[in-house]
Amino acid sequence: MTDRTELSEGQEGIPGRYSVTATDVVGAPDRRGTRGVARGGLANMAGSALAGGTGVAVTWVVARSLGAEQAGAFFAATAAFVLTGGLAKLGTQTGLVYWPARLRATGRDHLLGACLRTALTPVFAFAAGLAVALWFGAPAIAHLTAGDSPHVMAGHITALRVLAVFLPLQALTDALLTATRGYKAMRPTVTLDRVLRSTLQLLCVGAAGVATLWTTATLPAFAFAWAAPYLPVAILSALALRRTYLAGRPAAPRSRRRDRRELRHAFWRFTAPRALASVAQLALQRVDVLLLAALGGLAAAAVYAVAGRFVVLIQFANQGISQSVQPRLAEALAVGDRTTANHLYQTATGWLVLVTWPVIFCVILLAPVYLGLFGSGYRSGADVVVVLACAMLVATGCGMVDMVLTMAGRTSWNLLNVVVALGVTIGLDVLLIPRYGALGAAAGLACAMVANNVLPLIQVGRVARLHPFGPGTLAAAGLSVTCFGVLPRLVTAVAGPGPAGLTLALAAAVPAFGAGAWLLRGRLGLHAFKPRQLTQRRTG
Repeated sequence: MTDRTELSEGQEGIPGRYSVTATDVVGAPDRRGTRGVARGGLANMAGSALAGGTGVAVTWVVARSLGAEQAGAFFAATAAFVLTGGLAKLGTQTGLVYWPARLRATGRDHLLGACLRTALTPVFAFAAGLAVALWFGAPAIAHLTAGDSPHVMAGHITALRVLAVFLPLQALTDALLTATRGYKAMRPTVTLDRVLRSTLQLLCVGAAGVATLWTTATLPAFAFAWAAPYLPVAILSALALRRTYLAGRPAAPRSRRRDRRELRHAFWRFTAPRALASVAQLALQRVDVLLLAALGGLAAAAVYAVAGRFVVLIQFANQGISQSVQPRLAEALAVGDRTTANHLYQTATGWLVLVTWPVIFCVILLAPVYLGLFGSGYRSGADVVVVLACAMLVATGCGMVDMVLTMAGRTSWNLLNVVVALGVTIGLDVLLIPRYGALGAAAGLACAMVANNVLPLIQVGRVARLHPFGPGTLAAAGLSVTCFGVLPRLVTAVAGPGPAGLTLALAAAVPAFGAGAWLLRGRLGLHAFKPRQLTQRRTG
């Protein structure tokens, strides 16, 4: 008897004719997909580590080369750029994974070309329109964040206009690479976005920083250096998608006009809520910098941006794993295979906690040292680091819960959750920033992050009957807390909190964590990272 799971007519804009059976999915040797997730996730995490590291290095160069006010203006300008680029993508970073995975799972591969055209053409057109709007709106944005400071205002306007030129390339690059991930191809994202773009940004911004030894540092020059890598990366991303599409194009009959029309309607009914949610999500990550610049000053915004830079590193790790899980989870949920979906969710969350919690605990422990690298004026952000780090422990402990909710087809729920979180951060920022400055902004973002993870966690549990708290997640959390939370505190209590005590604490924590991970490797699902040939040799 065939196990059939039909989607209700009109659920989240997905017509009932897209219902599928479990036998419609092409089977894979590793039924639950953890080996493929591990392979793609490991590459993505390595690339994400590089991207996060180069991001910290770029922040260091900017903070050192520009004064506090100009550095704050740079961070405000790039925040406006990223926020506008998120709007330009129209939510396709979800739809371009969900729909290709779904079309392949249901044997409708001949519609893949129509799906790509449905998404990419509006993205580029809308991004071009927003670039024009950003160009002409630059004076208003600069006035909002820089006030009437004459030595910052002119450079801030020019920097925003420089970034506006590259806005369509940024939006198109992300959409193109998302489409390759819809084919389960992680390599283009890793090599082009994580490695090439990040490395070029560091080299270009580093060159701008070196040039300040002989010339005066200018904000537009740093903005150009930061944005210029999007040009070669956009071209290479288009070529990568073309190769991926041609390699996987089936010898199926051409799609009918009616099927293409129905796909366009279904695609945008699914994607439209996610488009708004993506903008709200980016606003959640960036609006605090803009509000702090407007309400607390550019110097406070610079301190906050530097203190919270580690959050981006953690988010990169989350993306590295979730982007590898996303297409496989979409296929499992498309046929109602909740066992596989729950296994993927719990295993991936365990890996995420195993990777990120030690880093978060180290950031808390070494906050003064970390901030001192950017200059003595940034040490005042230590409390900001602690507040954001505690919120990140909660966020990573819930896993990629937003992605799970959207792959379950609940994009409108996701939109509601992000809007609630955005309201929390804006409300608390307006209330707390005038009195507490950067710490107030950190409190607002921390509360928003907790809300944005706990709400979908409850919804996923009630609707999809999925949760992230499997044996691997609990083992990774316990191991991280013991080795990087409790053990270093005990060591520094005896040896002191100075450099010697901190060095001794890390020297005790790292090998203890490695030994614990080895002993718990079965519970943590680390066998999935073994090379396939080695596994086959042992089983044979």
